[in-house]
Amino acid sequence: MALRHDEHQARCIRIQKGWFVVNEAIRSAGGSWIKPANFKDMRDVLKTEPCAREGLLYGMGVGTTVAVLRVFKGRSLVSAGNWGIVAFGLVAVVAKKLCHFQYAHQSAKLNTLFEMQSKRVPNVKGFQHSDPAKDNDSDGGQTLVEKIAQRHAVDLAEGEVVRSGDFIGIRPHHIMTHDNTGAVIPKFSSIGARRLADARQPVFALDHDIQNTSAKNQAKYAGIEAFAKTHGSKFYPAGRGIAHQVLVEEGHAWPGTMVVGSDSHSNMYGGVGCLGTPVVRTDAAAIWATAQTWWQAPPVARVELRGELAPGVVGKDVIVALCALFANDEVLNHAVEFVGDGARGLPVEDRLAIANMTTEWGALAGLFAVDDVTLRWYDERAERGPHAIVNPDTVAKLRQDVAADPSSWTADSDAVYAKTLWLDLASLTPHVAGPDSVKIAQPLGELEPRRVNINKAYLLSCVNSRQKDLREAADVVRGVQKARGVPAKVAPGVAWYVAAASSQVLADARASGDWQVLVDAGATPLPPGCGPCIGLGVGLLEDGEVGISATNRNYKGRMGSKAAHTYLSSPAVVAASALQGYICSPETAIAGTAHPPPVRSVLYGSELHKAKPAAASSDAAAASAINGFPQSLSGRLIFLPADNLNTDGIYPGKYTYQDDISREQMRSIVMENYDPEFARLVRPDDVVVAGANFGTGSSREQAATAILAAGVRLVICASASETFKRNAVNNGLLVLESPVLVAWLRAAFPEAPLTAVTGLSADADLVGGKIALTDAKGTLAFETGLPKVGKAAQEIIVAGGLENWVRKRMATES
Repeated sequence: MALRHDEHQARCIRIQKGWFVVNEAIRSAGGSWIKPANFKDMRDVLKTEPCAREGLLYGMGVGTTVAVLRVFKGRSLVSAGNWGIVAFGLVAVVAKKLCHFQYAHQSAKLNTLFEMQSKRVPNVKGFQHSDPAKDNDSDGGQTLVEKIAQRHAVDLAEGEVVRSGDFIGIRPHHIMTHDNTGAVIPKFSSIGARRLADARQPVFALDHDIQNTSAKNQAKYAGIEAFAKTHGSKFYPAGRGIAHQVLVEEGHAWPGTMVVGSDSHSNMYGGVGCLGTPVVRTDAAAIWATAQTWWQAPPVARVELRGELAPGVVGKDVIVALCALFANDEVLNHAVEFVGDGARGLPVEDRLAIANMTTEWGALAGLFAVDDVTLRWYDERAERGPHAIVNPDTVAKLRQDVAADPSSWTADSDAVYAKTLWLDLASLTPHVAGPDSVKIAQPLGELEPRRVNINKAYLLSCVNSRQKDLREAADVVRGVQKARGVPAKVAPGVAWYVAAASSQVLADARASGDWQVLVDAGATPLPPGCGPCIGLGVGLLEDGEVGISATNRNYKGRMGSKAAHTYLSSPAVVAASALQGYICSPETAIAGTAHPPPVRSVLYGSELHKAKPAAASSDAAAASAINGFPQSLSGRLIFLPADNLNTDGIYPGKYTYQDDISREQMRSIVMENYDPEFARLVRPDDVVVAGANFGTGSSREQAATAILAAGVRLVICASASETFKRNAVNNGLLVLESPVLVAWLRAAFPEAPLTAVTGLSADADLVGGKIALTDAKGTLAFETGLPKVGKAAQEIIVAGGLENWVRKRMATES
């Protein structure tokens, strides 16, 4: 029986989405499903993604699909028919090409039908035309993030107040690069820079590959040191410690300042009241050359920590629990401000751990306000001896500044937040994340009875290898020795690795005796650096092994083999598990018998505030466009409804290192792994609207330049990967966020294909901060606010990207 139009459309959509899922799964499996190790993963895909079966059938043919499905269900390879499996392995690439041809034919018919249906835009129930003027209303005070950003903003209009969503120029207090300095130096040189704009600003700290003593790596390190010496910048050699810890110890990450780093864990500086956030390498080169770059102030989430942690529960448990309790991108691309009596009661070491792992939570910054706890911590550090930055005079000045103007060091009482989340610390028990994901966590009391045996244990990294962490681990060893009356030793078959966060931490741990306690128990000492946490050096996980780690990431393959499994926990739990041979509590290790912590419900919740599209401040002078920047952009609206459209979907990885691909070739392959029809359908000046987390995945810049090659100058999405957004603007492509617009389009076109030519025209006022959609008759269909594009971003777009902007600025200043 022939399908009705709507049935045919729905089937085409399922096939398209299914084939996309199949391709993504193949890519994730390293290009091959016909490896026994990958069978389970593929079964999971086919089980959890029903459309994948239809997509597989469509792309691979009946015989191959049946054979593959039989194998994935556990049937033997022989009974499935060797011909089917061999066919799957040999014709995958050819079938994909054939599928693209068939797919184009189906999609062409589907889009023709869709365009016919789209000529009459439905009246979407539940949506009202929003008033961009009201949407952009920014009445209310500033968050602490906005206040610190305001202090480091440049070229603001008179009276302009920084708000979430603003594109601003920033001059950060410092820019940190580590081993990747070696990659930034040639980028710095390629833009014609010969000297640093502010030699005090860069800080170089070598920490990632310090166990690598090869001539090549030593030459790289020597080159970085020579560059720093030539330009008179601060340099910390391999062995001084992990860059983030060093910046805090040395006072470069100073309370109330903004420090950026070419590393995702720059968030950690928020533990001492310093706004830390990551930038990409192009930004680092730009800051070296001009002392500034651009930043879009993110939405800010208010996280209220209530009550007091029970004994044995630490900051690592707090952030592990938050990552799992709020695991649906609640703080993705947000800055997080931690408030409440619970936050004020945490020691600085726990604040640093929590701020550090806001990165894994998806945030761009994690910030604690400066308070008496912070100031006392600096008092203690100032007493350590003479220091250029952290000394009695500078700390006294910090105290005076806080006392003289307390309002500058906290958020305003009427500050505007995107949302509020809360967690009752008193209800929290020790938590363990994993395996292999920070979004999966469980109370230790539930996990311990399962007796998860381990092969390796790790006490290292920038999140949890400070003196407090080493002391807590050593106390577990001491407790075992005292209870049993014999020296505590690592369990048979377990390897335990320990590294201090810095040489200073190592010296303190040795002086206190904690370090020797750990070494005597059988821990293998490693130099102060990243090491196994980043998958470098000795002690990596091997196939089939299980590790328990006090690090911040446990993604598959992060710390060694992809066939290994990793759990994350506090230092004390790592120590206990290393001694017992399975994941357990310190109480169990000390008692020698099962003594898991109690299991109780964790109390937490959330409150969404009135949605405020990111927009420039109404306090500012009247918005205007600089010479050469378009006040508005207009074009057909192309809708890509998928969420998590990653950089491989936009620009396939197989082309990434082909340096001779022309812009015209880029145009023909853009979105190839997402929808091959996109390249045929898109026209110059189209306005592309996409789903959430657009551009996630790798940091390849071609994902942005390929969209530009297609003639698209503006992408609007529900949310974007911050790395993609920075790469896009740095190459001259505007990326703005409007979840309200995306929600309206999804309601208006619930069965849109992967690439939907909506029949709507979009008129985006880039300076005024609004977008209007009209149908074929010119009737207004929808209107809402957009982030306003400020001067900093305008200059980069007009210049054709950040590198050109840097060259122009250097030429002007020379």
